[in-house]
Amino acid sequence: MSHIFHLSHTDLDGYGCQYLSSNAFDSIEFYNANYGPEVMAMLQTIIQKIEMFSLDDAMILITDLNLTTKEARWIEEQSSQLGVTLQLLDHHATGQSCADRFAWYYLDTSRSATQITYDWLQEKYNFDESKTFEKTTEVINAIDIWLSDNQYFELGKVCLGMIASARELNKTMFANKDREYKLYLISQIQNFVDLEDGNIALDDAMHQIKKAFFQKESKDTKDNLVAAYVVDLISHQKERYTIYYEDKKGVLVYGVGSSSIIGNKFLVDNEDYDFYMDIGGRGNFSMRSSDRANVSKIAQRIGNGGGHPNASGGKIDGFKSSFIYEDSKAFVEKHIAKSL
Repeated sequence: MSHIFHLSHTDLDGYGCQYLSSNAFDSIEFYNANYGPEVMAMLQTIIQKIEMFSLDDAMILITDLNLTTKEARWIEEQSSQLGVTLQLLDHHATGQSCADRFAWYYLDTSRSATQITYDWLQEKYNFDESKTFEKTTEVINAIDIWLSDNQYFELGKVCLGMIASARELNKTMFANKDREYKLYLISQIQNFVDLEDGNIALDDAMHQIKKAFFQKESKDTKDNLVAAYVVDLISHQKERYTIYYEDKKGVLVYGVGSSSIIGNKFLVDNEDYDFYMDIGGRGNFSMRSSDRANVSKIAQRIGNGGGHPNASGGKIDGFKSSFIYEDSKAFVEKHIAKSL
């Protein structure tokens, strides 16, 4: 198998599947989706990637997601045309009709998707002969299918919250880093499975574990560490995020938050930029500058907003959010052009 494209859900069980596959395969690319339109958007992105690189020896692995009949039929047709292997591993009973129809659609409601993936990897690829990932899998399985009598159930509850609260990185903007962060958190579970009251120990250690991911050379508060980390991510791809308003050069981010901290730090670190703009899913936006652009006037012009010359906000009516950053950017750029 030359390359794996692994699409999974956006919770502990979904990322648990990817944690296992990341340790099973050398050549693998990850995607994540919640239910609804995002599933098809990610499937289309995978197919486009396979077509772009003419990959004829690849596998599309889908875990912890049940597809609609329409989605299943579409991905089967696309995979067949491209000569790509297709495998789905899931445990949601709502996928029964698809499981009955498609041979590649494996369904077992008695196990979590992480447990199904672990067992599948063992059977197909002799995965984890040393049993390194066995207990982590059991923790996720215990909480995901609610085995309240299991010895790891309480630890699983802490792990569930650990992933649900890992919102420091925006998935749309920084999909790979957001996933890397969550897989790192899951990797820490094995350090607590054999401890007495491991659930309490993990809960107590959570803040330091999260800080460690963002830590660089100097010590700082978690908020400052995250801000510096996010600014570095934006700065390294700032050409991708660049927009213009008349002669002013800005950077557009999507749903990053903490504009006062992150926006101002970005402008300090990138003096060639005049403004920073963060837009949310409903079209609400915040803008920051550092005496290089009057963002109150820009906000008033493009979003009936206002504020201070260096800190303003507004709302773009009719803004269409997307799972793909470039789509949101294109909408904002078109809206700015119309406002001039």
